[in-house]
Amino acid sequence: MELIVSSVSGEPIYGQIKRQIREAVLDGELKGGQALPSLRKLARELHVSVLTVTRAYNELADEGIVVNVQGKGTFVAEKGDERMKVKLAGQVRNALRQVGEVARSADIPLIDLMAMLETAYNDAE
Repeated sequence: MELIVSSVSGEPIYGQIKRQIREAVLDGELKGGQALPSLRKLARELHVSVLTVTRAYNELADEGIVVNVQGKGTFVAEKGDERMKVKLAGQVRNALRQVGEVARSADIPLIDLMAMLETAYNDAE
């Protein structure tokens, strides 16, 4: 797995690291139990602070995607991809609930809303 960060992207560097690791887990590029690079090694490779990598790893651990093992390193959680998919599905449900409320208040028919959703889904990166 190769991580690429940009200081001009507008997204915090720790967020870029988190996003790329999360995507690698979802895509199956990183498997459960696989070790991530050490904090110092990744910081050195990316030319960023160890604290930046630490924040990314800790937030991924809070999400259940990785596990920090004292004295051993950081590893992809055995069921990290499944936990993440469940969490993301919950976020989608919440967002759709809000969209549904707005659509009803704007008297947008369900068929038109579904067409809007299809367009948005197809336009997503």
